[in-house]
Amino acid sequence: MKKNLMSVLILALVLVNTILTAIMAIAIVPQTKKSNELVNSVASAIKLEMNGDSSAKATSVPMDQITTYDLENEMTINFKPGDDGKEHYVVLKASISMDNKSDGYKDYGAGIAEKSSIITNEINNVVSSYTYEEFRSDQQAVQDEILKNLQVLFDSDFIVSVGFSSVTSQ
Repeated sequence: MKKNLMSVLILALVLVNTILTAIMAIAIVPQTKKSNELVNSVASAIKLEMNGDSSAKATSVPMDQITTYDLENEMTINFKPGDDGKEHYVVLKASISMDNKSDGYKDYGAGIAEKSSIITNEINNVVSSYTYEEFRSDQQAVQDEILKNLQVLFDSDFIVSVGFSSVTSQ
């Protein structure tokens, strides 16, 4: 009789344990999802990416696979009007780095000089959308946006970085 009573007691405790585990899982999973959404929204607000950003691609490409193209002419670009009411501009010389082993490089890389006016126009559009203060405070963000736009424009990621070899802003 005692063995049967102990077996029933153990079975009851196993069932209670299973039910409490299920309740705990049901209560914790939605909170975990909400926490993940919060972390993702905070990361996107401060411009972090969980899978790494596009500028990390340039460092993952070996140096012997990188081909650099310097745009021939310096560009003078007006900034978007800022809070101070003054007109500001930048004079810059840009260059792009390309992965010469990429499929996109095979399509566009050899004739990139022919596309320099398109690249110059894209750089002009991006830089002119920034104010003087924004440009001075985060020049890397401008370069990253240009890179992203060029990758979309060429529908390829053979361009791995955009750089400014000389920058004079006023």
